[in-house]
Amino acid sequence: MSISTESDLIGMQKVSNAVAYALKEMKNFARPGITTKQLDDYGAAILSEFGARSAPLLTYQFPGCACISVNNEFCHGVPSEDKVLKEGDLINIDVSAELNGFWSDNGNSFVIGLDVNHHQKLVDASKDILQKAINSIKGGVKIADVGHLMETEAKKKGYKVVKNLGGHGIGRNLHEQPEELLNFKNRFDQRRFKKNSVVAIETFITTVSSYAIEQSDGWTMVGDKGGYMAQHEHTILITDSKPLILTDMNGIWN
Repeated sequence: MSISTESDLIGMQKVSNAVAYALKEMKNFARPGITTKQLDDYGAAILSEFGARSAPLLTYQFPGCACISVNNEFCHGVPSEDKVLKEGDLINIDVSAELNGFWSDNGNSFVIGLDVNHHQKLVDASKDILQKAINSIKGGVKIADVGHLMETEAKKKGYKVVKNLGGHGIGRNLHEQPEELLNFKNRFDQRRFKKNSVVAIETFITTVSSYAIEQSDGWTMVGDKGGYMAQHEHTILITDSKPLILTDMNGIWN
């Protein structure tokens, strides 16, 4: 969406605060021994306190409030009473919601407890790449150039990017134009970021796979060649200089 009034900005700030706070508190709540369903229920209760509603549930009838993916699951993981978190697990929580007609989205990959499985380097790379990408965005910048930056930075760090997942416009719906804000340079994409527009920028940084494939549950995605993925995401308002990070409260760079 394009922010044209103060009420639009306030609406986006409110829903962004809701998803950012929920994500931050879910990270703090996550620990060995709890199930991903318990974690999801905790996040759902927080969103409810804000009056916000789960975006994947509203939009796609997703069987949960948030997407919670663990270890080899890249994204869209379904919360489950059978999935118990363990020390060293790589987890991704993606929280998006609607509040008063406005929508916002954010995500965070992190390690549960001690990094016994050596995932922290991947997590740190993803966070760093998202920060560099967001700092490079302003009105008029080519979308493909930001994708090129993300893939270049990933390669420098010894990683790959997923080529069939990307960020997206957001605001009045969960997914809006511009779609496919990819993590690599699509040389056919001549689009540019527009001042006052709202987008969800996200990384998809992997150890070995370049594509994500859907599993038999119809939701969960894993790598075509296996391995692990880290995802970090902010909803931002594009300006003439550095973007306004609407979901900054989530603290994913802390």
